[in-house]
Amino acid sequence: MGRLDHKTAIITGAAGGMGKAMALLFAREGAQVLATDLQEEKLLQWVEEAKEQGLPVSGKAHDVSSEADWTAVVDHAITSYGKIDILINNAGVYPPGSTTENTTLEQWNRIIAINVTGPFIGTKHVVPHLRARGGGAVVHISSIAGIVGGNGPAYSASKGALRLLAKDQAVEFAADSIRVNSIHPGGVLTPMTEFLTSAPGAEQIVKEMCPMGRIGTADEIAFAALYLASDEAAYTTGAELVVDGGLVAR
Repeated sequence: MGRLDHKTAIITGAAGGMGKAMALLFAREGAQVLATDLQEEKLLQWVEEAKEQGLPVSGKAHDVSSEADWTAVVDHAITSYGKIDILINNAGVYPPGSTTENTTLEQWNRIIAINVTGPFIGTKHVVPHLRARGGGAVVHISSIAGIVGGNGPAYSASKGALRLLAKDQAVEFAADSIRVNSIHPGGVLTPMTEFLTSAPGAEQIVKEMCPMGRIGTADEIAFAALYLASDEAAYTTGAELVVDGGLVAR
């Protein structure tokens, strides 16, 4: 018996990295999964492979900053599966080397649109369906950048906003048995962060920053999301689950 049997989940930013890991894990745990991403070709490649293995996964192109796209994704989930139980807002962008002075207004607005506005729009459109089911789970994938500084103004601001968005929505939807939590990964090796460890000595620096002495994996974040999405976390809402090998504990 799977931990997500009879559940339906939407997972954004699932073309690779943490989103793909979550989608595959959730499907193996019994959920019907609608995986979405703007990188449609990359997304559908692994989705088709997963289907061949018998996993209940489908994929759909999706710009999370577009309300029209969110409407289409939610309608697709309801048409295909008849219900939605879980929303994982994972899609995000990280601009390396950004500072206040070198960040343009266009760059700032794009990061906020994807990292904060997207999860807001998605939650707004999914919540009525969760309420109709008598409850559900929303998980916002934030970052340790939402807790500590030093990760660039737009990115840190967006992830801090996502952390507080989760808490506000947790209070707002508690009476509907809709749980909203956030996950705060530290250094995790994904396609979006590969450049951080490709430079000479960079990987060692990252490891030395972390008390556990290593970089995290996408699967380790997926298991954290699995807990928050499952009924095991029935009394957990408004929480921020830090998965960083002890980095912010210092």
